[in-house]
Amino acid sequence: MAEDSLRIGGLLSSGLAVILGGEDRKGKSQKTHLVSNCDDIGHQPIERTLEHIFDLPYKSIRSSDTPIDSDFVQSILKDRIKKFQFSSNKYIDGICVFDSGHMRQAVVIDESSICGDLRMVKQPLLVESLAMFSSARANACVWKGKWMYEVILETCGVQQLGWASLSCPFTDHKGVGDAEDSYAFDGRRVSKWNVDAETYGQSWVVGDIIGCCIDLDQGEISFYRNGVSLGVAFDGVRKMGAGLGYFPAVSLSQGERCDLNFGARPFKYPIKGFIPLQAPPTVNSLATDLLLCLSRLLELQCVEKAESTSVEKLSRLKRYSPLKELFHPISRLICEEFFSAIDKEYESIEYIVWGPFISFLTEVFRIQAPHDYVSLDRVLDLFLNSEKSSLIFQHVINAISCSCRTASLVLMECPYSGSYTYVALACHILRREELMFLWWNSPDFEFLFEGFLSMKGLNKQDLQLLMPSVWWPGSCEDVSHESSMMLTTSALSEAISKIEEMHRNLCGLVIQFIPPTKPPQLPGSVFRTFLQNLLLKNRSADRNPSPHVVSSNSVLVSVYTVILHILSEGFSMGDMCGWTREAEKKSGVHVGFLHKGGHQSFPISMFLKSDPHRIDISRLGGSFDHLLKSDPVTDEEGVIQWEEGCMDDEETITTHSTRQKPCCCSSSDADFTKASKDLIRSAAKGSRGHCSTIPERSAHVSAECSSGSLNDDLVDKPSTSDQSESEYGYRPMQQLRSVPKASHLSTATLSEEELFDALLLLYHLGLAPNFKQASYYTSHQSHSISLLEETDKQIRERSCGEQLKRLKEARNVYREELIDCVRHCAWYRISLFSNWKQRGMYAVCMWIAQFLLVVSKMDSVFTYIPEYYLETLVDCFHALRRSEPPFVPSAVFVKQGLSSFVTFVVTHFNDPRISSTDLRDLLLQSISVLVQYKDYLVAFESNKAAKERLPKALLSAFDNRSWIPVTNILLRLCKGSGFGLSKHGELSSVLFQGLLREACIHDEVLLSAFLNRLFNTLSWSMTEFSVSVREMQEKYQVIELQQRKCGIIFDLSCNLARLLEFCTREIPEAFLSGSDMNLRRLTELIVFILNHITSAADTEFFDLSHRRQGQSIEKTNRGMILAPLVGIILNLLDAGASADHVETNNVVSVFASMDCPVTVDCGFQYLLDFNWAGFLRAGDTSIVRLDQLEDFLCLLRSKPEATEVSGQDDEDDSECCICYASKADAQFEPCSHRSCFGCITRHLLNCQRCFFCNATVLEVIKVIKVDLDAL
Repeated sequence: MAEDSLRIGGLLSSGLAVILGGEDRKGKSQKTHLVSNCDDIGHQPIERTLEHIFDLPYKSIRSSDTPIDSDFVQSILKDRIKKFQFSSNKYIDGICVFDSGHMRQAVVIDESSICGDLRMVKQPLLVESLAMFSSARANACVWKGKWMYEVILETCGVQQLGWASLSCPFTDHKGVGDAEDSYAFDGRRVSKWNVDAETYGQSWVVGDIIGCCIDLDQGEISFYRNGVSLGVAFDGVRKMGAGLGYFPAVSLSQGERCDLNFGARPFKYPIKGFIPLQAPPTVNSLATDLLLCLSRLLELQCVEKAESTSVEKLSRLKRYSPLKELFHPISRLICEEFFSAIDKEYESIEYIVWGPFISFLTEVFRIQAPHDYVSLDRVLDLFLNSEKSSLIFQHVINAISCSCRTASLVLMECPYSGSYTYVALACHILRREELMFLWWNSPDFEFLFEGFLSMKGLNKQDLQLLMPSVWWPGSCEDVSHESSMMLTTSALSEAISKIEEMHRNLCGLVIQFIPPTKPPQLPGSVFRTFLQNLLLKNRSADRNPSPHVVSSNSVLVSVYTVILHILSEGFSMGDMCGWTREAEKKSGVHVGFLHKGGHQSFPISMFLKSDPHRIDISRLGGSFDHLLKSDPVTDEEGVIQWEEGCMDDEETITTHSTRQKPCCCSSSDADFTKASKDLIRSAAKGSRGHCSTIPERSAHVSAECSSGSLNDDLVDKPSTSDQSESEYGYRPMQQLRSVPKASHLSTATLSEEELFDALLLLYHLGLAPNFKQASYYTSHQSHSISLLEETDKQIRERSCGEQLKRLKEARNVYREELIDCVRHCAWYRISLFSNWKQRGMYAVCMWIAQFLLVVSKMDSVFTYIPEYYLETLVDCFHALRRSEPPFVPSAVFVKQGLSSFVTFVVTHFNDPRISSTDLRDLLLQSISVLVQYKDYLVAFESNKAAKERLPKALLSAFDNRSWIPVTNILLRLCKGSGFGLSKHGELSSVLFQGLLREACIHDEVLLSAFLNRLFNTLSWSMTEFSVSVREMQEKYQVIELQQRKCGIIFDLSCNLARLLEFCTREIPEAFLSGSDMNLRRLTELIVFILNHITSAADTEFFDLSHRRQGQSIEKTNRGMILAPLVGIILNLLDAGASADHVETNNVVSVFASMDCPVTVDCGFQYLLDFNWAGFLRAGDTSIVRLDQLEDFLCLLRSKPEATEVSGQDDEDDSECCICYASKADAQFEPCSHRSCFGCITRHLLNCQRCFFCNATVLEVIKVIKVDLDAL
């Protein structure tokens, strides 16, 4: 050893020696030599190679005839270790760490400072607030110098992070930043706090790392977001004496979580000049140096692979001798010294693993593909041989999981950016069964799993970095921006695809993993447990306020994406869970669960068992507990079976077994009706419409959709990154145990039906809010484009300097808003609307719609279906419908696969079995939206259930709750058929107009109830409008909120009036035949509206009061409400003139009988004098019909003279005391009060109580003429 030591630092001649591979390296009695150092096998001798590995000066190792052995290498290591000092590295000046019972002066939360309820979620410092507001300080105080700590945001709500002195009081409402000598930053409210709040910084998102820095030398406090400075937040910070300085402090609102790092782990984004509150371990530099030596050793092993490194680096490394025989002896020695260094300071292991060791692993693995799996396996083999490897790799798994949460997408690193590298590294590491078991056996398994599946959020500034160039159709931006943005979105799409692929690989490993437990478990049990606990934890995440412990939205999205891919594209890692049908096994083609046509089935037990993660989920029929009591179901093990398409119309049926495939499995080229090129095997179908409950699942297999019929562009499946299937993507886990499948264990196998059920709940909890946001930004983008175009137009037309300046300022604001919207829309297209996801979503909609239609035939089961099935169906349908670019043209969107959706919404929007009125409204709103578009209206017209049930159902649903959507639907079906409405460009449904007429004619009770509600609602809306207008007149100002309210109410009134106009045109007999009650009510309403419209003192104020921003005054004026009134009168006049029978109610007489002749006369004269030419469209022939109105007014004016009634007769006791116009010919029972039959009939439409005594009216008796004369 002495001789070996002397050789270090001397000069030597050329020669090559190989280190001995003897088992007893410490023994000096015998050494085995493999190659002499004199052998000339390389450009440089072995001494030069060792100098490179251990980073020694050139020719610092002298050559010798003595062979090089392991003792010699060990002596080199010992000499290097001596250079590292292990003296105490504790800070002395400027900081005081109060004793916490930990070693190394650990900086932790001071429990005595906690106010509220702060829970430790995970060691060491991941905390969560369970109280409305919780605050705490650390146990470290600084009074001079430059210090920092980091906070990883687990949630992104209200948190106040910063520094506070002991004088800062913590209460239930006040925390960090709410007092003097207390400073905080809150990214949710984008504010800094020091007694008062001021705007500062950027909004933060989940996964952000906030650096909290204090410079007591300059008296400044600043904050950093992911290493980027947010600027100096506070200056003039008061200096204090020793021990009386500033403590790191946080305040969290309820449910907020953050992970504090005071220096126990290396900072992710260390800021130059600032030091951590907790000193790093003294062995860190030695551990880092040893890992660098090992890294250089591994590099030499890869020299022969030219593709593994750069040309420059390759040429440099090839100068050194190859070390195939030397790698293991040297690496073992380095590894031994590494563990020996850790032993000197045991608590340093977390810091070293999270810092240099993870950096070493990622460097070996390589951040960018192709990854060096061989070198990584060598490192794993090397460290797993140590008895202390367990603790090392526990921290490795923790560190990788945390890195996945915080990794940011970087445009220049795409497609291997974001969390890709860390998830890929985890996938490879966890293929080792011992490491998979170590992870699964840890108490934080599910928390770490969620970390692996996390993706860091993005704020406005992040999107700006990812998409520096923005373009939209019609923009005036540089033409290069369009191609630049296309390249950017393509790169980001590929990056997301790579990450999602790694998520699938990781979940595949977990699904395959079989824990060594007794009794033995089947594949999928671990994943099932994780999935159930994830749903249990997040099942109420959509409520406000949400429960305390919820997962990041990105986790829910990632798990959803994984399951969607499995169910739609198939599980590529083998059929370990028995998901493949016999027919698929024979053909070798695995078809995803969602695309398996033919025979379908679903277990009832999914809904009837009281599983913890389901029991408190609302069902269609109410709560689970309520249903168990009111409608118990005994057959919990049954299975619902049906044939695909059994609920569709025969003539329009589209299934995976028909020649015409659904949109999700048909060619997406120009022709969507093109037949599949591959022959589809067909099997005998059961009786159509059959659905039953049987004790066990049938083995019958029907025809499936051939994979050959799928269009490549439509599927767009992400490919395995850069590794062959045999090498990585589909390689089974090493030493995977196999458990024989037994009949008594079959129920434990993870089923596709379970995954489907979880998929729907995950969509409801995680995806639905995202699609809602995507829809918002799409809508806002369109609105911003309109505002920008209008502003540009005004700028071109204005020449006034001051006004032009204001317009340009407004334009800049609109442009910035538009650019932000464009970026958000692009991001949502990238992350949510890739082709394979849309294909899967379409199949999900098909599956749910058909399943709900089938199960709705079984009342007892239907009520147990969770509400999220229906909500997911509707939301998913509309998300696909609104997608940009569209998944398929709207003409075939419903026709080729989703006609069952139309059937379901029209048959269940008024289904009393659905207890939630919100759900029924949701279905009604879907109809309201769809009928606004031509292609979807055609789908309704061709749907048998819609034609049979929709008209009556709509009329019945016109009530106090649903009248607005019903009005919109009915108006859409009758569009373009009223006075002043040109049919040019207007699409109405002649078919449904006829069906509505038939429904009214054949059901007088339904018609009467509908007209009554219509009269009442229109009267209410006009009253509300009049009141709102007068309120603004009295205040002499137009408040935006009131203006908007007036506009909405006015539009609703116009729609209701148009609906009445339609009724008078299509069903005039409802007003002209029989009792004149409807005609009188109509007359009263017309006079009521005319009186309100014509009584406004200031015509211009009336128009402005309900004019919306961006609308021209010409399109929103009195004519909108006056036109349907004219149409009503003309319709009744036309119907009366063409009536074959003589006995019709006389319209003129009814108007003339009104007790306000002046109001009637003025109102009709106003209609004639109105500027119809300015209101009607060019070429509208409606204006010629005004002559009829003028003739009507002439008749009306002459009528009172001929029918003037003398009012001088004595008051008759037999007259109705309500209207004083008719005899009291009706008696109420049992109270015996009397009024005319018309008044009581009208009154009973809305109230069943007596006018006079409020008694319930049980019967109305017609009083005969003799009785009346006797009075």
